[in-house]
Amino acid sequence: MKITNSMTGKKEEFVPLKEGKVKMYACGITVYDLSHIGHARQAIDYAMITEYLRYRGYDVTYVRNYTDVDDKIIKRANELGKNALDFSKEQILETEKDMEALHVKNADVMTKASEYIPQIIKFVEGLIEKGHAYVTKNGDVYFSVKTDSNYGKLSNRKVSEMRNGVRIELDEEKEDPVDFAIWKAAKPGEVSWESPWGNGRPGWHIECSAMALDTLGETIDIHGGGKDLIFPHHENEIAQSESLTGKPFAKYWSHCGLIKINGQKMGKSLGNSLTIRDALAKYNYEVIKHTILSKHYTSDIDLHDSDFQLSEEHMYYFYSTIKSIEEFISNNGGDATSEILKDEIPNTIVSKFIEVMDDDFNSAAAIANLHTFFKYANGLMKSAKKENKQIVSNTLAKALEDIKNVYRILGFFEQEPEKFLSEMKKKYLEKFNIDVNYVETQIIKRAEAKKSKDFKTADAIRDRLEEQGILINDTKDGTVWDLKILYNLG
Repeated sequence: MKITNSMTGKKEEFVPLKEGKVKMYACGITVYDLSHIGHARQAIDYAMITEYLRYRGYDVTYVRNYTDVDDKIIKRANELGKNALDFSKEQILETEKDMEALHVKNADVMTKASEYIPQIIKFVEGLIEKGHAYVTKNGDVYFSVKTDSNYGKLSNRKVSEMRNGVRIELDEEKEDPVDFAIWKAAKPGEVSWESPWGNGRPGWHIECSAMALDTLGETIDIHGGGKDLIFPHHENEIAQSESLTGKPFAKYWSHCGLIKINGQKMGKSLGNSLTIRDALAKYNYEVIKHTILSKHYTSDIDLHDSDFQLSEEHMYYFYSTIKSIEEFISNNGGDATSEILKDEIPNTIVSKFIEVMDDDFNSAAAIANLHTFFKYANGLMKSAKKENKQIVSNTLAKALEDIKNVYRILGFFEQEPEKFLSEMKKKYLEKFNIDVNYVETQIIKRAEAKKSKDFKTADAIRDRLEEQGILINDTKDGTVWDLKILYNLG
């Protein structure tokens, strides 16, 4: 198994610190507003990685944090006239609702900065004792970057160049412009805790180091987060953690790509921040997962409405085929444990999934393999003869079992096909203002025309419906219809 290590910029063989066990920490959400699609991506990606590692037999402990005390949170709470921690609790509940609706599993341990104040204070004390941090007159505590000769190794930045781009504010007592706060003296009206340096609160970077140390130990296997956290957040985590313990903080640094909306960096100030809640109001949760996982987790994504629509079409095709497969199996007594065809495609579903996922969790390639299978399955059902329907049915039963077993890791195929398809069809019927009664009436008229051998009228009805976005298909059980935009996309 290989994983991209941001520290080296290379794909490396994944060898955990302790055989069979994986300790993973991923930076979570600063809860000052509703969670957006970027938060969804990070949660989906690392849930996928966790589930795949477990599938491959690893005992995984996955920790993700909430930043529940922070400048942005305090500012927003003050604007709303609320206590900052009360506001954070409200926002965490809203985030949990969104993640539950998105069907993303929680990490094994969900930490909150406000619940780790004693550990954070102890961490800061340790850095001061070792000469890596200093206290200012007003009670702020800063990490001294010059004491870490390796500072900048993750982001490949030089301290001398950083100094040129930093300006010291008049009220700061930094010894060096690149030093960063690990404890902040309380300002009037701010949430604060008692400390050896006076009332204050944690700096942003220190919380993750302290929580990772407390929950996972001095060195962890994988530390994850978005690319935007490489500098300064993760760089600062490395500096303070390794300065305290004298040991590597993480063996592998993993970063998922960023999300743009219609070519622009996503931001509330730009009016293009897509919340998880708004996305779920428009799209099925598996459609959102497909949109995100159809790109490699390290790749940036430029999201357009057309990307979600394409994912709708793909998922509709997948679920339509699953429904057809299940009906074929039911009609022909398919048994996954009986004799099956020796064709390569149905017999390599699991091995090909493992092959691509072992290559840096390549969900995009895994999804591409789905198209190969479903195209094969549709062709197999169409070409099945009376004498081989039983073995075809057995083959499809075994293949569908394998599909559901491994693609659950991506969060796919959790829903009943009929329910998924009917909800999707309803959405598009409303979108294109299509009258179901009109369509079904036209199909009845076409059937009557065919019965009376008026094929010209029957063909005209078919053509007219197709122009209106309706495809009809004559089967041995009667005529069925579907929406052209969603039908049989392969």
